[in-house]
Amino acid sequence: MPIKIADSLPAKAILEQENIFIMPEGMALKQDIRPLKIAILNLMPTKVETETQLLRLISNTPLQIDIDLLQTATYTSRHTAEEHLIKYYQTFDDVREQKYDGLIITGAPVEKMAFEDVAYWPELCEIMEWSKTNVHCTLHICWGAQAGLYYHFGVEKFLLEHKLSGVFAHYPTNPAHPLTRGFDEVFWVPQSRYTSIRYDLIENIPELEVLAYSLDTGPHIIATKSGRQIFVTGHSEYDRDTLAREYFRDVEKGLNPAVPQNYFIDDDPRKPPRMTWRSHANLFFSNWLNYFVYQATPYDLRDIGPGV
Repeated sequence: MPIKIADSLPAKAILEQENIFIMPEGMALKQDIRPLKIAILNLMPTKVETETQLLRLISNTPLQIDIDLLQTATYTSRHTAEEHLIKYYQTFDDVREQKYDGLIITGAPVEKMAFEDVAYWPELCEIMEWSKTNVHCTLHICWGAQAGLYYHFGVEKFLLEHKLSGVFAHYPTNPAHPLTRGFDEVFWVPQSRYTSIRYDLIENIPELEVLAYSLDTGPHIIATKSGRQIFVTGHSEYDRDTLAREYFRDVEKGLNPAVPQNYFIDDDPRKPPRMTWRSHANLFFSNWLNYFVYQATPYDLRDIGPGV
């Protein structure tokens, strides 16, 4: 089944070229079912790229999904055309009275800063507090995961000596858990960040459970035992060339970045990258939508109650 997005959204043409079923708004109105309502708070500067990556993954289920794209009001992206933001994005004030089956909070390139120094931190805190009563399940990604763990549970991040960049082996801790159901014993995930979180800090919080980890990068999938909040430190939504573009961008800036690990063939940036995470990315988002949103959310969104 499809996702329903605006007919003119740039992601629509890209996804249709990949034979992903996108339902026109007019057709969706004729469907006698309740679609899932999912909001995406897109904090990334490259908003079109990020929204396309996420829409590609959440479309790969038998569910009809309505999407609302959100941006912060207290900081406006300088890397996305203003016309695109005005046409397709809303702010928190536009949706604060609504309720959602799911919310995705993306990463952001601000991880070297203290959370409180980020321009939109007070607004993000308001959104994360609102999510406890107005969203059935919230998925936090990369810096969004660090921000969520800090806001909800006081988990501090720490600065790494060097940027973590590459595709790393990860291991599920509980293969029977619905979120990692069907995962291989080893699966690969792109990571791209300057900060991390400590495993022991997570283990000391009774409400949290680490569902997957990496020996190289630490905790990867963390969830509350209620299933209402999920935190993912990596970027399974990344395209094949996303890490390459980040790497060559930093090379051009003279930052002398390390070559992303386990990514380019033979670890040679002159050779193309190999994509080794697509199947688990699709499975993760399918599991999230099925087990933690569709099967768990109330039919009447007004019945969503408080929870973390």
